[in-house]
Amino acid sequence: MSDLITLVDEDGCEHEFEVEAILEVDAHKYAVLIPLDEEYADSNEAIIMRFGQDEDGEEILCDIENDEEWDKVADAYDDIVDDLEDADEDEED
Repeated sequence: MSDLITLVDEDGCEHEFEVEAILEVDAHKYAVLIPLDEEYADSNEAIIMRFGQDEDGEEILCDIENDEEWDKVADAYDDIVDDLEDADEDEED
């Protein structure tokens, strides 16, 4: 069973996500999340967020506002997916 996480947006609305992957890029930890809300479920898009800390030292998820950082993490995730697909193809042969 996959891990599920509920995030609250700036309007106070809760949104549920499946945690697809946790990865580290350039010494930062990121979560790749798949939206489970009906309005986003058909979009087939993942959301990438960076782990950070709030003022109390609690771990939180933060938006990535830098396009270069987002692209780097997305590329790292794509590499992981490609490697898994290649491994699955090798097992089928």
